Amino acid sequence: MKDFVFKKKFGQNFISDKNLLNAIVSDAEIDKNSEVLEIGAGAGSLTAVLSEKCKKVVSFEIDTDLKEHLQSLELNNVEFVFGDFMEANMKTVEEKFLGKYKVVANLPYYITTPIIFKLLENSTKLDSLTIMVQKEVAERVCAEVGGKDYGILTVMANFYGKPEIARIIKRQMFFPVPNVDSALLHINIEPNKFSDVDREKFLKFIKTCFSMRRKTMLNNLGTVYAKDKLKNSLDEKTLQRRAESFALQEFIELFKKLESI
Repeated sequence: MKDFVFKKKFGQNFISDKNLLNAIVSDAEIDKNSEVLEIGAGAGSLTAVLSEKCKKVVSFEIDTDLKEHLQSLELNNVEFVFGDFMEANMKTVEEKFLGKYKVVANLPYYITTPIIFKLLENSTKLDSLTIMVQKEVAERVCAEVGGKDYGILTVMANFYGKPEIARIIKRQMFFPVPNVDSALLHINIEPNKFSDVDREKFLKFIKTCFSMRRKTMLNNLGTVYAKDKLKNSLDEKTLQRRAESFALQEFIELFKKLESI
């Protein structure tokens, strides 16, 4: 790896500190029966620790220049998939696991949110996510109602499970050193949390609610629903609030009410 040229387009920042790698695996609650999906094998340092601790790892890596190095690690319980995870079919990915699986990954900053949404929206066997992300993203996922960081990502992460920041990781723990600190975000998936709510429709509804953050719910929802119907179905106080003031349960109740008009 000494002659490896890091590629900015893939957001490559690797970790080699064994104590930190072990802590990540511990935070992910990995044991000998766990099956793990890793997105972004990189130099394989996290992959190797996962391999030691769990039953099976399926590890995606977009950079084919790393293929020879990763295969030379000879990790018997690891299946490397060289390709773009965002282009992978989730049904095909999940067929690689016998049962529920956990995602453990050091995600590239530039594509963190699309990866999170792809997993949350399309997985049927996902047990948990333990992912290294930009600190700012983790704070958005775990934001309090009413704050400036509270938004679509916050609502949807809580819709699918229970998110928390497991630890903050200083930028100096990576090579090359990025410009920002990171956080280890852990989300336990709760598949039956809102089983009576259509996932796709609810996401579209939440995106509408937050489409213009400084506008009221009347203005944002009025782009989809007739305003006179909104006024007949919802009270004035609700319509004059902004989306950032609504807790998840309130969004659920509002969504169900508007589905019936």
